[in-house]
Amino acid sequence: MSGDKKPTWVVDKERNRRAEARETVWLFGLHAVRDALMNPAREKIRLVVTKNALDKLEEAVAFAKMEPELSDPRSFSVPIDEGSVHQGAALEVKALNWGKLADVAISGAGEPLIVLLDRVTDPHNVGAILRSAEVFGARAVVAPRHHSAPETGALAKTASGALERQPYLKVTNLAEAMLELKAMGYTLIGLDGDGTVELSEAMVSVGKRPVALVLGAEGPGLREKTRETCDMIARIPFVGEFGSLNVSNAAAVGLYAAATR
Repeated sequence: MSGDKKPTWVVDKERNRRAEARETVWLFGLHAVRDALMNPAREKIRLVVTKNALDKLEEAVAFAKMEPELSDPRSFSVPIDEGSVHQGAALEVKALNWGKLADVAISGAGEPLIVLLDRVTDPHNVGAILRSAEVFGARAVVAPRHHSAPETGALAKTASGALERQPYLKVTNLAEAMLELKAMGYTLIGLDGDGTVELSEAMVSVGKRPVALVLGAEGPGLREKTRETCDMIARIPFVGEFGSLNVSNAAAVGLYAAATR
């Protein structure tokens, strides 16, 4: 019956969910592979290593109870970008599921501190941000499902193990996620060079309330809708003539300021 037919958007959503469930990620490099092997929450599929790498990963491989595939270092054939520094180790995995934003924001580990990324697509930047978020005890790094850096080997390698421990949540709509955080008591501070207050002043005004730092992609910065949804836009003061920080460096400065209030 035509009345029982699902709307197109529902069909598309279900199809996308099934496709995501089938997708896998190749992690590479000794550090990233070791941390993934030691993570019980990580679904692991295939491990390809050289004899030298296996010697270094022996304890982690035993912990994960995986049967590694030995490969000659001269013919290390796995689907990763040519030129990637794999160090003789590559692991095929499923992406981690960190659950719902509300659960992580309210009762997640660490301080009530969250980083929101507005279309930051460079995996190296996001990897560095995840690393800083872990160092300063943030509960999550949040990004839109589309127009963001996917969970890749390059991101994992830059994150230096933080990808296995630091929640990296994808949301359908960033502005809606921001409103959800507001409803939970978070103050949203956008970081931008033309902010109306300095970062230190913003942190004083917030006091000990939960904070969500919002950062935009290098170049475009925060989108208009994202800016409008923030409670305030703060700037990081600079002394030199070149007053612009890489987004991952800006995130680290913001996280430090929020964590040491």
